[in-house]
Amino acid sequence: MATAHPLSLLCRWYIYAIHGYFSEVMFTATWTFIVDRDWKFQGVTSIWALFIYGTAGLVVEGLYMLLRAHLSLLTRGTIYTLFIYLWEFSTGYVLHRFGACPWDYSGFRFNFMGLITFEYCPFWFVGSLLLEKLVIISVLRLRLEVPRNVPLSSLLFTTLG
Repeated sequence: MATAHPLSLLCRWYIYAIHGYFSEVMFTATWTFIVDRDWKFQGVTSIWALFIYGTAGLVVEGLYMLLRAHLSLLTRGTIYTLFIYLWEFSTGYVLHRFGACPWDYSGFRFNFMGLITFEYCPFWFVGSLLLEKLVIISVLRLRLEVPRNVPLSSLLFTTLG
């Protein structure tokens, strides 16, 4: 027999990081196809995206847990989008200080310091709702089955709390 435990913080972070990484590659490939008619359909991202998306996913997960019973989906989406802009600006600012920021929105009309652009607001809003409905809810339902004779503490990915 086995007992089921929720995924650890590290496992959830990893899933959110990979999801964000993949989504960014697909978004940039689609964007270059639409704007430049680039039939190569090549997407790009940065290794920094793993940290950025993994951490942001955990924060949005926490916001979802706090707000789901109190606020409507559209209100949560607005809060998620505001957080995403704050996170994108903050991480971009730090990376920019080290010459490592992989994005530059300075060519967009409604950019702020080249680190965020308000033209992407609809994408962030819809993306955050998809993150909640398709990814976060599914990840929170996942369970790790552990055989009863194996101590949970001996596993690499144990739950935290």
